Amino acid sequence: MARRRRGHTEDLPKVKLTKENFREALKIFEYVKPYKWYLILGLFLLGVSSLIFLALLKLFTEIIKVAEGKDFYGLTIQDMGLIMLVMLVLSGIISYFRVTLFAHSSEKGTADIRKALFDKIITLPITFFEKNQSGELVSRVNSDVDKLYSVFSITIVEFIRQIILLLGSAIILIYSSPKLTLIILLTFPVVIIFAMFFGRFIRKLSKEKQKVLAETNVILSESVQSMPVVKSFTNEYFEMERYGKTNQNVVKVALRFARGRGLFSSFIVTVLFGALCFVMWQAAVMVKAGTIDSGDLFGFVVYSGVIGGAIASLGTFYTEILGAIGATERVREILNMTPEVEVQTNAPKVQLEGNIQYQNIEFSYPTREDVIIFEDLSFEVQAGKKVALVGQSGSGKSTIVQLLLRFYELDKGKITVDGKDIKDIDILRYRENVAIVPQEVILFGTSIKENILYGKPDATDPEIIEAAKQANAWDFIQGFPEGLETKIGERGVKLSGGQRQRIAIARAILKDPSILILDEATSSLDAESEKIVQDALDKLMEGRTSIIIAHRLSTIKDVDCIFVIENGKIVEKGTHQELSTKEDGAYNSLAKLQFEHLG
Repeated sequence: MARRRRGHTEDLPKVKLTKENFREALKIFEYVKPYKWYLILGLFLLGVSSLIFLALLKLFTEIIKVAEGKDFYGLTIQDMGLIMLVMLVLSGIISYFRVTLFAHSSEKGTADIRKALFDKIITLPITFFEKNQSGELVSRVNSDVDKLYSVFSITIVEFIRQIILLLGSAIILIYSSPKLTLIILLTFPVVIIFAMFFGRFIRKLSKEKQKVLAETNVILSESVQSMPVVKSFTNEYFEMERYGKTNQNVVKVALRFARGRGLFSSFIVTVLFGALCFVMWQAAVMVKAGTIDSGDLFGFVVYSGVIGGAIASLGTFYTEILGAIGATERVREILNMTPEVEVQTNAPKVQLEGNIQYQNIEFSYPTREDVIIFEDLSFEVQAGKKVALVGQSGSGKSTIVQLLLRFYELDKGKITVDGKDIKDIDILRYRENVAIVPQEVILFGTSIKENILYGKPDATDPEIIEAAKQANAWDFIQGFPEGLETKIGERGVKLSGGQRQRIAIARAILKDPSILILDEATSSLDAESEKIVQDALDKLMEGRTSIIIAHRLSTIKDVDCIFVIENGKIVEKGTHQELSTKEDGAYNSLAKLQFEHLG
């Protein structure tokens, strides 16, 4: 399989914030829609709790007036204290249910986004994974969605709350002290206009921060997955340095992001609270002149503080929302991709015999279009026959089977199975007829049973055991204390190479495919393990169309036909006996080279 490449995040479009883009970003809220009643009720309680807070502030103002001997609906100080206590308890109860309701909608909404992301990623073609590293994808599913969760659960809620407090406080102040209120409100448009321009800069830094964070995740993922290589080459220090450098890049970008937000906060403090200081001075002058009393002054100070805090918070939340749009773009980019397969397909089952034809194939990898791999490649594999592909590394052997698996689209020509173009067969139903035993077996960090079940998830225990027996795996499985339930560790690290191969063979046997692909399945094994695995492979190949990518020519002496590949072309074909008699033939040259190497 082609190497995975870097660079996808670097290719993300630098889109300016427009109404259309913002509207597109809001589509992410479709995932909260199933829980809209939790959200609506939470917003209602948010409004109620905000109004109760404003009412409490009003009571603070009026209790001072009552203490000075003024009347307020005939209430005493004790009555007003009791009312405030009831309002505080009620506000606490409402806040509890509000937070719970918002948590319900945001937690489930973001869980649905993660699930949708994974579901889409799992259905995308191989070319997507060649352009994106695993650490980067993990970053999208985790870091970017966490950023959206923060917006769902905190930022938007507080944004709405601050708007309610701002408008409520402004209305009360305009009613009670219009002259002083006017001075405060004159600063509001200035802050909003500045926030709009500044937000673009914040959003750019946020996207850059997510990108460098994804790069650190890539290194972390690669290092952990390749730990045996790291240890064997004693490159612990190298990996520490590599991760340290990218981690420092995260810090640099994060600090730039923080400095940007800090400058914005400084602007808010200087302009807004400077105006508030002027207003307080003006209010003191008015109290001295007898224009307003001390109770109104206290109320004005309190509501002015609420307005100032609300405006400052709105600016902060606005930049956070803009930052989340960067993460939203990355998430939506994947969600909007066209999947390779539709998992819930209603296409009828397809049972293939396995008569394969490659007809005038032309192909170049999508990531290397300038390099032609095949040009007018044609050959046939009859149903039930065993054929081998041999040749030097890079000759195109693995690409031939990747095309058969429909990992890539052909440039020209077609591949047919039983006379049908494989493009015309539902891709899931088609691949159900194909199984592969690779050189580097990929196992999951679960039990032996679950790994074998991967070939047929609804298989019974007797079927699993029979497949394990045919794969010559049952003896060593029984030797484990937990048998089939034995946990094998990430990528099967607790098993030997031969044991992993036999688990992969059992998985293929359970799938019962019409077409079997063996990608140098024994090349990395010792002689004893190879004999056991080869015996299992011989059982697996019986009655199936089998394509063997061979490294050790000794393992393909009994196949029906050998195709010798050189530079994407078939230069020879025939049985082992036929090709061995050609003194100057390509196959014979490969055999001599291998013999000399072994010698």
